[in-house]
Amino acid sequence: MKGFVDAPNYIIEVIEEGKTLDDVVDNHIYEQNLAEKNAFVVANLGALMRQHVLWRTTNPLIRPFYPVSCNGSPVVIELLSALGVGFVCANKAETNLVLDHDVPPENIILSGVCKQLSLIKHAAKNGINYLVCENEVELRKIARAHPEAKLLLQVFTEAQVEEASVTIGCSLKGCKHLLEMAKELSVDVVGVTFQVPVSCRDPQAYTHALSDARCIFDMGKELGFDMKILDIGGGFSGTEFQLKQIHSNVRPLLEAYFPYVSGVNVIAEPGHFYMFSSFTLAVNVIGKKAVYQDLHDELTLNDEPEFLYYMNDGVYGSFVGKLFGNIITAPSVPKMSLTLDEPVFPSSLWGPSCDALDQVVEHCLLPELSVGDWLIFSNMGASSQEGPATLSGTDQPPVYYTISTDDWFKMQEAGISLDDTMKNFSLVQYGL
Repeated sequence: MKGFVDAPNYIIEVIEEGKTLDDVVDNHIYEQNLAEKNAFVVANLGALMRQHVLWRTTNPLIRPFYPVSCNGSPVVIELLSALGVGFVCANKAETNLVLDHDVPPENIILSGVCKQLSLIKHAAKNGINYLVCENEVELRKIARAHPEAKLLLQVFTEAQVEEASVTIGCSLKGCKHLLEMAKELSVDVVGVTFQVPVSCRDPQAYTHALSDARCIFDMGKELGFDMKILDIGGGFSGTEFQLKQIHSNVRPLLEAYFPYVSGVNVIAEPGHFYMFSSFTLAVNVIGKKAVYQDLHDELTLNDEPEFLYYMNDGVYGSFVGKLFGNIITAPSVPKMSLTLDEPVFPSSLWGPSCDALDQVVEHCLLPELSVGDWLIFSNMGASSQEGPATLSGTDQPPVYYTISTDDWFKMQEAGISLDDTMKNFSLVQYGL
């Protein structure tokens, strides 16, 4: 196996033919068994690239802008930048991360409906002019601190109202008021953004959102604004089926409301779509408890326990998305730890804090595990790996980056080379 290293911390392992991602995971489990048995992450950059290819093939006219809050890994940022993806940043740390990777300011959107004044000034200083706005107070702050700003008005969607207790975005009436106030304050408005939640299962949710966006474009043009950007948000799961389902519903609406000849640039924020399947998390079992249905009865040979397993990572770390409503799927057990026809038992999985909120998986079926065993969680890419500090303040698990030789050659064929684009990497030898 060969790899690429950026400083001593970022190694991209190129998986040679005949090896799989499972082999990489097993190799690092072996290494951790000889050390401190810390949790770790394996990132498949080939999966990320395949998602990009799928997006560009399915939605060639919709440019992706990646929300850095989804996963702030510097390697991910550099790869996506090399692929020509734009970025959506929510705070100063994210904007600095993206700017440090030489992303042009015109490819950055500053999101957030309530931005600190210093953040707006930071955007102005660095030439980041595209800002999201949805209320009058925010508009006045932007007018005062960033007179060169180009606003995207955020409109709420029916699907968003149904999913959340707090409405983000303004109504059509509110948008008209903001447009009139922006005109009065000499602040430029260039487009509209909206969000349909990933959890929304109704592809028709885009119908009303795009209709409202068309109305806002028309109101803006009446006031003299050059409305040219439409952001349809990040309501894309990681599946090809859901992507094509949304595309089949959105395409005719875009052709009707925002035809290509209109000159409107349509963008989206498919962060979850890009990252969902790219990261795999391995955690170690550090505690175990057997619970029986009736603790007052004498146990019989037929009594089967439910096992509570405590892991060395939890909702205040890599599983923080659980606190925000993300569903964590049941893990698997490494193949090297399984025996044929091993019985399974009801189980629940907990983080190390002993907090009642630190339950990662409420119920799953697993073979009986021992302290020191490993569990593998797939589809952990959209969990802010290497992003801001975890809620517990502890160090985040190390990330081991991988790409197969086949995916690596395809990346080179796509025009992405270490020497030219990903200049922070150099070739080193690395073995399984």
